[in-house]
Amino acid sequence: MLLDHNFFVFLIPFLGLFFLFGELFVKIKGVGAILGLGFIAYYFSFYLDSLQLLIITAVFLVGLGLVVLDGKLINDGTLGVIGLLLMIFIIGYTAPGWIASFYSSAGVLLGSLSSLFLLKVFPKRNMWSKIALKDQLTSEAGYNSLNDEYKSLLGERGITKTVLRPTGTIVVNEEKYSAVSEGKWIEMDKKVEIVQIEGTRIVVKEVDRSTE
Repeated sequence: MLLDHNFFVFLIPFLGLFFLFGELFVKIKGVGAILGLGFIAYYFSFYLDSLQLLIITAVFLVGLGLVVLDGKLINDGTLGVIGLLLMIFIIGYTAPGWIASFYSSAGVLLGSLSSLFLLKVFPKRNMWSKIALKDQLTSEAGYNSLNDEYKSLLGERGITKTVLRPTGTIVVNEEKYSAVSEGKWIEMDKKVEIVQIEGTRIVVKEVDRSTE
């Protein structure tokens, strides 16, 4: 039988997860799901009796469901990782002996990762667009928040933590910031005023103590 050999103990889970994850990542009209579930069903049915087969298959499908849920709704990777680890565990647990368990678990992991190559061949599913959009919106929100924080510093005064040549570090309200002088060097421990903000670029000038 095929699964009496470690090569096939590795190959069957590899192909199963390759096609299952491929179905999640790209549009292949259900072919990946049919092939993937077929390979996994063959793997489980080879080692398990009816009751065990039902329980183990249910646990595997829970893991797969977590991956799908993450891709469709959550999009932060947490449930996806938990689901993948659950599938790796249940495939490895089913195998007879630790060597077969190692080969089968490796097949799950490598099959899942290898399915990413299908993204270069077939059209991506919408969930990839949603993930990319979420990352973009998160990055923009973080950048805008940082921008607002820096803009609020305009007109504030602080002390040079290092020599500005013309770039260095200043301390404003007990927080350190990278800053650049208006053109001349400013020695350490000098009082400066923030006169310009360009994005996250802070421009300062030395404060004439005689005018304070």
